[in-house]
Amino acid sequence: MFTTNSLARTLVISVGILALGLFSQLASAHGMSEAEKLSIIEGGNLSYLWLGATHMLSGYDHLAFVFGIIFFLTTFRDVVKYVTAFTIGHSITLIFATFNGIQLNYFLIDAVIALSVCYIAFSNLDGFRKYLNMNPPNMMLMIIGLGLIHGFGLSTRLQELPLSTDQLLLNILSFNLGIELGQISALALMLLIISAWRKSHFFTIFSRLTNFGLILFGGLLFLMQMHGYEHSIKSAELSVVTQTTIEPMIKQEVTQQSEWTDNITITIDAYDYIEYKLYVAKEATFNYQWQSDSAELLFDFHGEPENDTSGYFKSYLKNTASQDTGSLTTPFAGTHGWYWENDSADPISITLNISGDYQRLDREQ
Repeated sequence: MFTTNSLARTLVISVGILALGLFSQLASAHGMSEAEKLSIIEGGNLSYLWLGATHMLSGYDHLAFVFGIIFFLTTFRDVVKYVTAFTIGHSITLIFATFNGIQLNYFLIDAVIALSVCYIAFSNLDGFRKYLNMNPPNMMLMIIGLGLIHGFGLSTRLQELPLSTDQLLLNILSFNLGIELGQISALALMLLIISAWRKSHFFTIFSRLTNFGLILFGGLLFLMQMHGYEHSIKSAELSVVTQTTIEPMIKQEVTQQSEWTDNITITIDAYDYIEYKLYVAKEATFNYQWQSDSAELLFDFHGEPENDTSGYFKSYLKNTASQDTGSLTTPFAGTHGWYWENDSADPISITLNISGDYQRLDREQ
């Protein structure tokens, strides 16, 4: 038979194991693999919906915040009211920021999200009255405000994809609907767990340990994100030089045609896509120029760090055009190159000219 002390020790150990498990996967919780990126682009809005659902179910910081919100809510009406407030908050910024291309440093956003987990748990422990001798802020307003911040976090992850310019709003709305479906699924399980424990004589100690565990979780997550932010601002500055008018492109082609190291022709079938990558060392520079023989293409010029397993990639330039030229000094060692998507009914050929410090991966295959 469990005693209060043995139950407390069991819960502490369980919370610790859970925290370790979550942190071991934290780096990849929001990451997207190359296969996921391509399947999303091919699958359309249903794939964006599925990605939204799975993204929420793997978003430990968001789920921890929702868990804290509902912890002491005992009526269905209150659960709906507060969860809806959070949903409205994160939906506003998710849609607005993604649609308008607003990008913030994801390490800083996730650090604030981590603090929001600490905040909700501290409020659950009545910390404002007990430790600060003050009345807590209005919970409804705080949940809406913190929801706005969570929405920015969701938006930064969605914007890692080369979103379709023709169906941008539908892509965003599908992703957001998936987020809500994932949230509802997780919420149902959370309510079952809390309801079962609420009937126990040990609910008081369970609630205290759980909320202290949430504060610990949020605090460690905050430190990790700030550590990531410190490293991100020390990375080499990226320089991408683009020219958008046809005349400078022609002039550059005339003056530099003999200087290109590689001249590559790439054909993309109708309604298809292709990626072309180079391996480039950190802080190395290469010049590039590409041009299609007919229609414009959606393209994403991006890089992926060497030996990274989280699916992270850095997008340097996303646009729809028939040509582009510029120079890149890489912020990290890894593969760097282009994703092109042909939305037309005819094949398109791309002429790619490159020179500088790089290795062609297609020569190794």
